[in-house]
Amino acid sequence: MFNRVNMWVKICGITQAQQAIAIARHGATHLGFICVPQSPRYIAAEALADITRLLDAAGVAVATVGVFADAPLTEICTVARQANLSHLQLHGQETPDQCQQLLAALPGVALIKAIRVGTAADLARAETYRPYVEALLLDAYHPQQLGGTGLTLDWATLGAFKPACPWLLAGGLTPGNVPTALSTLRPDGIDLSSGVEQRPGVKDLALVEQLFDQLRLMPAFNP
Repeated sequence: MFNRVNMWVKICGITQAQQAIAIARHGATHLGFICVPQSPRYIAAEALADITRLLDAAGVAVATVGVFADAPLTEICTVARQANLSHLQLHGQETPDQCQQLLAALPGVALIKAIRVGTAADLARAETYRPYVEALLLDAYHPQQLGGTGLTLDWATLGAFKPACPWLLAGGLTPGNVPTALSTLRPDGIDLSSGVEQRPGVKDLALVEQLFDQLRLMPAFNP
């Protein structure tokens, strides 16, 4: 049984301010913004800063997560400060030492380390980040793409994964399969991107609403 009080619902790949506000009001706890220029969901720092200002002006209480992949630490810090981000998600090959450096450079900003799971060794590697992160995020492995692939993890391999910190399930989640995923694995949170989209960077608010309708049907989910 999962508890809504401790449940993260992260919607990632947002590029539009009004969609960010609407998704937060639907019940999302975290909004993800892709700061990787090669991504079709990329948002520039200036546009991201505009969105976080509008969220604040609208009185929306939600965590704002900048997603980076192997970016220079100075660049990450610049964007985090400019956009007043609450969280950073590291989706590349960043090391625990780099996580420690970011925590020192950005007091008050929390880290999420994404692990693209291809083998059991990836799950073992995830544990090495535990001292430095607020949460781990497990995503499906794709040789070319870092995330938002629509690929689903092999949930059976995650049955014994119980890290000493919160963890989020990502990878191919949709409003239709989230109830099964939560009942099967009991993660501390979920992360959706392509599963609630019209096209990359443009969310389908009807699907977002459907997601929260599904969650409300589950025991102990009381937004």
